[in-house]
Amino acid sequence: MKKKLIKIAQWKMLTITMVVLMFFQFVAFAQNENTIDPCLDKKGDDYMNRQTTAFIAEIKKTITDLPPQYPLPRERYLGLLLIDAVLHDVHAAQRPAVQKFFHAQIMKAVNDIETTTVEEGAKIWQLYNHGFIVRTKSITIAFDMVTGESAMSDGFTLSNEVMCRLIDQCDALFISHRHRDHKDIWVAQQFLNQNKPVVAPPQVWEDQPIHDKITHLKREAHSIQKLPLENKGISIDVVIYPGHQMSSHENNVSLIISPEGISFAQMGDQINEGDFMIDYDWIDKVSEHHKVDILMPPCWTNEIHRIVKGFDPKLVIPGHENELGHTVDDRVPFWDDSEYLELTYPELKASDYPVVLMTWGESYHYRPLK
Repeated sequence: MKKKLIKIAQWKMLTITMVVLMFFQFVAFAQNENTIDPCLDKKGDDYMNRQTTAFIAEIKKTITDLPPQYPLPRERYLGLLLIDAVLHDVHAAQRPAVQKFFHAQIMKAVNDIETTTVEEGAKIWQLYNHGFIVRTKSITIAFDMVTGESAMSDGFTLSNEVMCRLIDQCDALFISHRHRDHKDIWVAQQFLNQNKPVVAPPQVWEDQPIHDKITHLKREAHSIQKLPLENKGISIDVVIYPGHQMSSHENNVSLIISPEGISFAQMGDQINEGDFMIDYDWIDKVSEHHKVDILMPPCWTNEIHRIVKGFDPKLVIPGHENELGHTVDDRVPFWDDSEYLELTYPELKASDYPVVLMTWGESYHYRPLK
């Protein structure tokens, strides 16, 4: 009987404990239900919003006064580091100031693209993540154009209207591989609806009806292929290097040669690591076969200096900084975090190769030396 009473008392104590815990959980939820960061109370979360707003105001001043250039002014570099600080908040994509900044930067690019003609060289705009638009005198090419949906925030994602304005300005879309921060099926369909080619590796949407409408050029090192641009009435020369992200993901490294002879390559998520190093067979020899004006590699690829030497470009514009769909440790910052990621970025920056760093919506006009 005594044991039974003890057991009943224990159950009562456990029940009371559970009720108390549920009460405090309810109170915590009630306090945090209106916060962006559930680990913060309302005051703490409001502070983060105010700090983000203040930092972005300084970022805007700095990058407006000091646009992308080489060599990199220290003041601009500090502005880029402030971007790193803002975007390494786990909930950055949900912060209203970040959303407003992203949308304003992309709209700045949209307006600029719609009013820019290029008579010499190429103008390059960076969009989100590793998305770029490159315009020469005769063509405008898009790479890995996405809405920012991978950041998983409706308020951050670009609207269909904005994306249509960008698509209207482009002649073709190149998709490097099948990851969501590099491809968008709605964007691809809009290109196809305008009879503009979408070029991607076979793995992209391989189980979707759109797959048959995608252009799958041969993934063959150094070989020039013709890509018709029917809206322009011309064909352009393209090389699709058979790259990979590790061993499992096909990754097209696309080299475009414009009718004026300006050549530019975007590398997607190209990376070789561990026992999978076969792509260096062609990476190390690109410059022996083709002149490369502009190279757009992922900032986090492990042997970026070796890769750049293989292409031997006149200009390097890294991409993929601060992808907000990644975990905080994997949002590669402008300061590069080379020790942790085991990169050769410091060697590249110390080399004679011009490296231009850009953030969302910024642009750079490349003019070849006479």
